[in-house]
Amino acid sequence: MALGDQYEVKTEHKKWVIEVTSLMHHRVQYEEAIKHYIDLSPEENIDKYQSSSFVFNTGKRKSKQGRPTKKEKRKLDDFWD
Repeated sequence: MALGDQYEVKTEHKKWVIEVTSLMHHRVQYEEAIKHYIDLSPEENIDKYQSSSFVFNTGKRKSKQGRPTKKEKRKLDDFWD
């Protein structure tokens, strides 16, 4: 990895293009890490996945969506069994 390198990062639901602006010698928190690269992702990709990427990547429910209903709980139980 060197300064100015560009990387394409893909997941099942999202694609990023980033450019390295500075190097770090150890792992740091997200708030610090984002200062060391530039996100060059096409605008259409950012808008398309911005609202749903959290749910797909973590499996967590969206904010203010409430607790799952009994029907949703049964579906989850059936899925895990």
